[in-house]
Amino acid sequence: MGVEGRERVKVLDIGAHALSGQLGKTIQRLRKAYNLSLSELAEQSGVAKSIISQIERNETNPTLATIWRLSQALDVSIERVLSSGDDEPFIDKTTKGDTPILVSDDGKVRLGIIGWIKTVEWLQWYDVQAEPGGVLDSDAHQRGSIECLSVIEGEFEVEVGEQIQRAKAGETLRYRCDRPHSVRCVSSAPGHATMVCILKAAVMD
Repeated sequence: MGVEGRERVKVLDIGAHALSGQLGKTIQRLRKAYNLSLSELAEQSGVAKSIISQIERNETNPTLATIWRLSQALDVSIERVLSSGDDEPFIDKTTKGDTPILVSDDGKVRLGIIGWIKTVEWLQWYDVQAEPGGVLDSDAHQRGSIECLSVIEGEFEVEVGEQIQRAKAGETLRYRCDRPHSVRCVSSAPGHATMVCILKAAVMD
């Protein structure tokens, strides 16, 4: 049975509201995945900080142009930003072009964000590609956070506080990351690893 007149408008409004709600959550998760503040995302996208805040709180229906600017700043396709969680398939595929990339200050370490956006507030994981000598310096995460670095190729060194430990291919280092820490590629060839960060984990003794 078709929907006409005011009932059709009501149905469309409900659909737009639901889409906006999902959009706000997606924008917020992506922003946090990049460790961007509202001000930083506003600067990179050209969208006002107040508008981004309203989108994340589901208080406005943004224009397509606004969504496009945000998707460009967050380095994801506009289709992915607009996708509804209720319609997602059981098997979800992320293409290489849709994978956000973070680069270390020295430009020698690249982190592909391969974790699920919906878990970014408590679980994050990355594909790590490093050139020899590359260093990834990180600030402390929230108290109780733990990071796991599993080496696939090459050799890496992790420094936390005054402790330093190395791992080769097939080995894994687990360490508290709620204090400043560094990951270095110490092999003569490029290194490859996966990194998983568990936020709000039980505090270790």
